[in-house]
Amino acid sequence: METSTEEQLIGPLLLARGTIDRSSALRADNGWLERAWNDPATRVLVIDDGRTLVRKVGDEVGAVLLTTAEAPPGERYLLGVDDGVAYFAVAASLPGVPAGDVHGRVTIPMSLGDTPEGEVVAAGLRQVGGLLGDRDAGLLVYAVALEAWHTTHEYCPRCGARTDVEAGGHIRVCPRDGSQHFPRVDPAVIMLVRDDDDRCLLARGPQWPQGRLSILAGFVEPGESLEHAVVREVAEEVGVEVVNPRYLGSQPWPFPRSLMLGFFARAVTTTLTPDAEEIAEARWFSRAELAEALRSGEVRLPPPVSIARRLIETWYGAPLAGDW
Repeated sequence: METSTEEQLIGPLLLARGTIDRSSALRADNGWLERAWNDPATRVLVIDDGRTLVRKVGDEVGAVLLTTAEAPPGERYLLGVDDGVAYFAVAASLPGVPAGDVHGRVTIPMSLGDTPEGEVVAAGLRQVGGLLGDRDAGLLVYAVALEAWHTTHEYCPRCGARTDVEAGGHIRVCPRDGSQHFPRVDPAVIMLVRDDDDRCLLARGPQWPQGRLSILAGFVEPGESLEHAVVREVAEEVGVEVVNPRYLGSQPWPFPRSLMLGFFARAVTTTLTPDAEEIAEARWFSRAELAEALRSGEVRLPPPVSIARRLIETWYGAPLAGDW
């Protein structure tokens, strides 16, 4: 099956944007970190359980960035420098949002029509990742990933002592045995599988409601290449043999610390035998069949913020409706 030029273009990956220089050389300079924190120009993004404060501005959403004097106390993470301005994240309760407010939280909907201009609300990447500008999207993805790692790595895995945050939030150091611990990223492959009739394979997990479909994905195992992971995961999940995995792009997915690596792969078998523990439903779709299923509401696709949606639309050749 020939590969068209269009298939090599995955399109904009909304969580893979960012304009900030991460300034890794400055992380170990405690003097610079302190001066930057005391600089009135420095801006702070407050992060709490993956959420931050955002504000509607026209047809867009912007992150609410505070001065260091306005920021609440909490662990500080250097996010980088842009045009001479330092940006930090602080892990703390969001100002004006009740602590522990989970079920009653206010979030920006994907449609901003009902959100008053200038209103400040709490939201996470799934709500606003595709609505933020490049700078703010990059800042929030970075802050969410760092907060998630720090939350689960407060103690030394060697001796159990509580670790200290150093290097601008990019290392935790054990004061007892001196060991250093760095933020981890878990690579995961996500693949759009096509057969020789150019049909696309979509599936859903047992925890998803009827009609909510996506492409297959899975974590890379120790000692395994990305290409082998693609072949193995498809075989394990639906019993289909695939060949020629082709890498198309990657996107951070900090829920809590994944890096999604997108592939196309060609199926050389088409009989579906789903693993009941992982897959509740799997189906082949032609473009016409998928368009009709979306039109009727029978199928809903992952949101535009996901790399899965971009891979599906790259195969389809046009934007699609029908978000989860």
